[in-house]
Amino acid sequence: MSEVNPEPAGRSVLVTGGNRGIGRAIAEAFVAQGDRVAVTTRSGGAPEGTLDVRCDITDPAAVDAAFAEIEAAHGPVEVLVANAGITADTLLLRMSEDDWASVIDTNLTGSFRLAKRAAKGMLRLRRGRIVFISSVVGLLGSAGQVNYAASKAGLVGMARSLARELGSRSITTNVVAPGFVETDMTAVLTEEQKATIKAQVPLGRYASPDEVASAVTWLAGDGAAYVTGAVIPVDGGLGMGH
Repeated sequence: MSEVNPEPAGRSVLVTGGNRGIGRAIAEAFVAQGDRVAVTTRSGGAPEGTLDVRCDITDPAAVDAAFAEIEAAHGPVEVLVANAGITADTLLLRMSEDDWASVIDTNLTGSFRLAKRAAKGMLRLRRGRIVFISSVVGLLGSAGQVNYAASKAGLVGMARSLARELGSRSITTNVVAPGFVETDMTAVLTEEQKATIKAQVPLGRYASPDEVASAVTWLAGDGAAYVTGAVIPVDGGLGMGH
């Protein structure tokens, strides 16, 4: 006799900016373990096996609409990975108001919007996992990246505050801080620039996107149920002590 209304397999997972690089590897890792994965992008190209949702996280109405679409397809979001981010690098005295505002609005305020909307469903479920993708730059600083570093450092304060607010409902909030990763963004560097960077990394190489994804899936899994408010570096030792 067949079971009536069986529970759907896996969890409802949302990965923002999941069409390339780190975000894509994270989305694919959740798909591989049997979760129901939604990916938001601005232009499409989500990985196979995911729900491809268009969303500009700088638009609160678009965020609400994306969650409604995901909830209709997969149920309430149980795991949020806030990965979408941009850069607008330049030195402080050349940095425009728009260079500052656009990076803060996407990387920091966008993550706030996502966490706020996801928390509504997680509080009702009395469980959840929120993972912010920060950067070693948010901890070490980087010349020419005042806006980016500030946005990524802000994620740490936000995560730790949410860990205190939401912890009593079995919702964990953590941060993964990647170092230099082999992606489209680092592919444009010259060989000389790459060699200089690798010389600063104790492990002497870049990370693969899959190595960042492994940290995220661990934080979202049962084995990390007692980990919250943590910053997990995946940086080859570059940011040690921070």
